[in-house]
Amino acid sequence: MAFTFSRLDIPDLVLVRPGIYQDERGFFSETYKKSEFAANGIRADFVQDNHSFSSRGVVRGLHYQLPPFTQGKLVGVISGSIWDVSVDIRKESATFGKWIGVDLTDKDMQMVWIPSGFAHGFVALSESVHLVYKCTAEYDKGSEAGIRWNDPDLGICWPLNDVKVSLKDAALPSFKKARLL
Repeated sequence: MAFTFSRLDIPDLVLVRPGIYQDERGFFSETYKKSEFAANGIRADFVQDNHSFSSRGVVRGLHYQLPPFTQGKLVGVISGSIWDVSVDIRKESATFGKWIGVDLTDKDMQMVWIPSGFAHGFVALSESVHLVYKCTAEYDKGSEAGIRWNDPDLGICWPLNDVKVSLKDAALPSFKKARLL
């Protein structure tokens, strides 16, 4: 099964399309293959897998971890659909403060590679969504950080107006006040 790797407008972000074999029984797809990812510039050592369930309109994020526990993430949807956002928080980057939003669905099984140095969030577009992601560092409560999802300085154009945000995420600092990398 071959993967297709497409660099996004922020070149460190990569849209990954797995090969899908379908027949009358259903389908089969590889979701990760170290050799193919490495051959396409993604040399990640995944150490933790996460599974998130959300209902329509739930916004999660924008989350990241501070050094030395920064995380790269390979994000995909196994049921439903989301609009997934990555924000470059690397102060020395030419794309610092820029963001990319991509649709991820269970229909095409695309994934997005988000290297460390990005804040990550999403909004659930379907009635329910199961999202899975691989991480390059384990979760560390002491290094968790974030940026308010609707910060006007970032100007993220979320596709839904009626959203649900946790109290914790609603209290995250603005981009200007956040601890960045």
